[in-house]
Amino acid sequence: MRILGLAAIVAAGASCGDVIRTGRSPVMLVINVLQAAQGNRPSALSGTLTSDVITNVTSPSPCSVDTPCPTVFNDVGSVQFALAQKDTTVAPTSNNQVTIERYRVEYTRADGRNTPGVDVPYPFEGAVTGTVTPGGTLTLGFEIVRHVAKQDSPLVQLSSNPGIITTLTRVTFFGRDQVGNAISASGTITIDFGNFGDAQ
Repeated sequence: MRILGLAAIVAAGASCGDVIRTGRSPVMLVINVLQAAQGNRPSALSGTLTSDVITNVTSPSPCSVDTPCPTVFNDVGSVQFALAQKDTTVAPTSNNQVTIERYRVEYTRADGRNTPGVDVPYPFEGAVTGTVTPGGTLTLGFEIVRHVAKQDSPLVQLSSNPGIITTLTRVTFFGRDQVGNAISASGTITIDFGNFGDAQ
């Protein structure tokens, strides 16, 4: 029993130590919420994105209900950040503020077929800037599906067939605290790609 108890203490200590040693910054970047929305309805954010590869637009002229214009929209994401102190006995300072600088989007499928440009869209990186302060939150918007992805394989084929590609999309954000320590955080969201019906 003594050996088991000692092993549990060592395991707990190792786990805590892993958190403390993750990066050199005294804070951890935390993603509170990760959501996305179709580009033609950017305010309709959700925890799952239904990404329409072709949207039939009925306005402005010459587009109409009788002669809609097939249009490609990029899709947008929204993320809310917070900070957590690694050492909770130390009060945060302005040096602990974290400035987000860029992000990376990677698409994977649960069935293991993950070749970019064949099974899933290509991964990409984008720029986004904002600063998270200790005790506060920061919400940033970003592009989660690019126009070009919908005009390239495998998404372009969905515009003319009823297939759907479901991906587990990982978004990683990168930044630095005010003394230059690198810091990052990742979140995952489900994206279903297809040629879905358009609301009139």
